[in-house]
Amino acid sequence: MKPQHCILQGAPLDCGKHRRGCIMGPDAYRTAGLGEALQSLGHTVTDIGNVAPVPYTDTPHPKLHRLSETIAWTHALADTTEASFARGMPITMGGDHALAAGTVLGAMRYAASQKRPLFVLWLDAHSDFHTLESTDSGNLHGTPMGYVTGRSEFPDWPALPAPLPYENIAMIGLRSVDPAERAALQETAITRVDMRQIDETGIATPLGAFLERVEAAGGMLHVSLDVDFLDPAAAPAVGTTVPGGATVREGHLVMEMINDSELMTSLDLVELNPFLDERGRTAQLMVDLAASALGRNVFDRPTRAF
Repeated sequence: MKPQHCILQGAPLDCGKHRRGCIMGPDAYRTAGLGEALQSLGHTVTDIGNVAPVPYTDTPHPKLHRLSETIAWTHALADTTEASFARGMPITMGGDHALAAGTVLGAMRYAASQKRPLFVLWLDAHSDFHTLESTDSGNLHGTPMGYVTGRSEFPDWPALPAPLPYENIAMIGLRSVDPAERAALQETAITRVDMRQIDETGIATPLGAFLERVEAAGGMLHVSLDVDFLDPAAAPAVGTTVPGGATVREGHLVMEMINDSELMTSLDLVELNPFLDERGRTAQLMVDLAASALGRNVFDRPTRAF
């Protein structure tokens, strides 16, 4: 990847679910040396510190967990992410996955201003495709993709410039999808790659096809990497562990292919819960994956003409 100016923005958002701990995520990434890793690859880095939610009134909702706070974070992260694009590549250090409602919205706004389509690569065990009505748990980290695609009304949330088109989304690594989400997803053109497909065909084939579509459209690519995309044996520091996830090597392959494509324009690192980690190994693995997405290779692979 060509040298980038990376804008690190902390999102200590811990309101998207009941289990606490993601509030410590941004500082764990800093401690694990994310900025230094990117600088070692020739990128410049500015850490703008932690984002704060816009002012809100903590009004309990009978079903939805910390709704007002999540909306406040969505406003703040959308504004901050959009502004960060003007300076470089936004890299958001989370924080639970509810933050993607704001970061994807910010990317959507910026892409619209550039008259380019936005594509989203969702690396997660879960689709997070719920609406406010369909979620049984009330945990709003399960709703960001439902929100940005305009599936349903999200009262008081920021208005979308236009819903994110289904065909511009690839969800890879799925293995825990609620029945309501499954039924809704099957009615869409979202690229859905579960672990069975990865077992059968490998991860490179569907990812490569998606990246080719992004390139052909001249699109921007937002990558949202959830810790639980990985198998919990390798990455235990997440409150939503689902066995049977991607291996470390599969994770690096995805990131190396993203780097080779030179298409990524923004990145989320989400759901890291340092309270559940083992001597920081999950935080370090996520830093290593981010480095792979931004150019860390064992050997360069130059293009050869024959």
